[in-house]
Amino acid sequence: MAENKLKEFLDKGKDWERLGTTVPGVYVLKLPKYQKSPPRLAVELNPADSRGNPTKKRGLVLRNGEELDALNELFQYERLQRLLGMLDDLNQFKALGEKEKVIEL
Repeated sequence: MAENKLKEFLDKGKDWERLGTTVPGVYVLKLPKYQKSPPRLAVELNPADSRGNPTKKRGLVLRNGEELDALNELFQYERLQRLLGMLDDLNQFKALGEKEKVIEL
């Protein structure tokens, strides 16, 4: 059943159209024909809001299982979490600093 729906989406969907799934934040994306490559389907990972709609204009696009494996490997690095923590701290500090530049009347 799902395979038939995907086949129909590949045949009749519009370029760059998203098809939702039962997993929040996971969508199927129709990629347009590109040079000699025919139209293809890919998975888009894009955080969902409370209604299940994507929160970003474009999420992370995965074209095959190898890309997912490579990303899973990257997510295992503890240093990635540490780096994101540092960025969170700096961005929060910058946001607070910008508020202080406002003249209070």
